[in-house]
Amino acid sequence: MPAIAFRNAEPDTRARLIDGAVTAALLALFLFQLATNTLLPGQRPSGPFTYLLALAMVLPFALHRSRPLTAAAIVLGALLAYSLAHYGPYPGINAFVMLFAIALHNERRQSRVVFAATLLVLTVAVWVQPGGVATASTWLSTLLLAAVAGLLGENLRHRRNRWAALEERARFVEQEREDRVRRAVVEERLRIARELHDVVAHAMSVIVVQAGVGHHVIDSQPDEARRALAAIETTSRSALTEMRRLLGVLRQEGDTSAPLAPAPGVTDLPLLVEQISEAGLEVTLTVTGEPTQASVPVDLTAYRIVQEALTNALKHGGPAAHVTVAYGPDEVFVEVTDEGRGGHRQQATPADSVGHGLIGMQERVSVFDGDLTAGPQPGSGFRVVARLPLTMAAS
Repeated sequence: MPAIAFRNAEPDTRARLIDGAVTAALLALFLFQLATNTLLPGQRPSGPFTYLLALAMVLPFALHRSRPLTAAAIVLGALLAYSLAHYGPYPGINAFVMLFAIALHNERRQSRVVFAATLLVLTVAVWVQPGGVATASTWLSTLLLAAVAGLLGENLRHRRNRWAALEERARFVEQEREDRVRRAVVEERLRIARELHDVVAHAMSVIVVQAGVGHHVIDSQPDEARRALAAIETTSRSALTEMRRLLGVLRQEGDTSAPLAPAPGVTDLPLLVEQISEAGLEVTLTVTGEPTQASVPVDLTAYRIVQEALTNALKHGGPAAHVTVAYGPDEVFVEVTDEGRGGHRQQATPADSVGHGLIGMQERVSVFDGDLTAGPQPGSGFRVVARLPLTMAAS
C-alpha cells in the first residue's frame, strides 16, 4: 500500500511544480512588462492597484486543475477591471494561458464555459480601450489567439486521454495474458500430479505386494521369491521410465529434440495386466471395437482408469478382476470389476476405498465431458465404469 500511495502522489507533486513554475513565469513576464511599458495616449500609469490586479490575473493559475471555474472567474474579472482602468500593457497572455490549461486539464463542459466567458471578456476589454490603443485587427487577433489556445488544449487533452486508454488496454491485455499463463501452469501441475499419482500408486502397490510375497516364501520357495523380485524389478523400471518421461517434459523448456517415451494407451493394457497378475491378482482383459477414432488423451485416460482400478483391486479386492474396453462409434466404454475379498470392502464408500484415485479418475473423465460411476457391487466386489465421448475428445 505505501508504494501505491507514493505512485499516486508523484504525478500530483509534479503537476504542482509545473503550475508553480508557469505561475512564476507569467508573474515575472507581467511585472517586466509593467516596468518597461511606454504609456500610450489615454492609458493610466501603473500604481499599487495595478500590481494587485496583476497578482489576481496570475496567481489563480495554480488552482486551475482543482477549481477551474473559480480560477477563471478571478482572472477574467481582474482582466476586465484592468482594462476598464485603462492600464497598460495589455495582459491578454494571462487569459490565453489560463484558457489553454483549463481546456487541457479539465472536462469539456468546464472548458466550454471558460472559453465562452474568455471570448466575452476579451471582446469587452478590447472595446473599452482608448482610441488608437486597440483596432479591429487587435480584436480579431485576440479572438483568434483565444480560439487557438482553447482548441490546442482540447486537442492535447483528447490525445492524452486516448494514450491513457491505450495504455490501460495494454495493461489489461497483459494482465489477461498473465492470468492465462497462470491458469495453464496450474492445469499442467494438476495434470502432472495426476500422472505421478497414477504411476507411483500403481508401482508401489505392485512392489509392496510382491515384496510381501517374496518375504513370505524366501525360505520355503526360493523360485517364487525370485519371481517376486523379478516383478519388482520390472515394475520399478517401468515406473522410472514413466517418471523420466514426465520430468523430461518439465525440463526440456521448449527443446523438442529430446526423445520422450510415448504415453501409455489401451494397447499397453496387456503388459499392465501381466504385471498385476504377477502381483497375485488374476485379471482377464477384453477389448472390442476399433480404436481408430480415439485420440491420444482418450487412450491415456482409458489406460489410467484401468490402472487405478486394478491397483485398488490389488490392494483391497481380489482374488480376480475383469477388464472390459469397448470402442463404439461415439464413445469408449471402460469397465473394471473385482470379486471382492471381505465384508469391509462391500461396505466401503468409494472415497474410503480408492482415496485420491477416484478423484483423479473423475477429473480425467470430466475433461472429456464423460461419465464415471464407481461403487460396491451387490454381494461382493467393486465396479468402476467410465464412458468417454469420442466427439468431445476430438474437439
